[in-house]
Amino acid sequence: MWRRRAGFSARSAGTSPNARRSVGPTDIRWADVIFVMERKHLQRLQAEYARLLEHKRVHVLDIPDDFRYMDPELVSMLEDTVSSYL
Repeated sequence: MWRRRAGFSARSAGTSPNARRSVGPTDIRWADVIFVMERKHLQRLQAEYARLLEHKRVHVLDIPDDFRYMDPELVSMLEDTVSSYL
């Protein structure tokens, strides 16, 4: 979603081992800001990468992870929610 916006570099990864692309330590190191949809996603990241997250800004968006990839409703919710942090 944000990859094509000027002034932004974005990556997307999941916290589940079944994700298309799972988040890894390189992603955490690379990010200035990290957004997760649900608190359980933050908990998974903290369990795996606590030290790497110490100086990172992580925001829980409180958006249920019940949507299909790029669902128009999800895209709208993400745009509305994330824009308040940017």
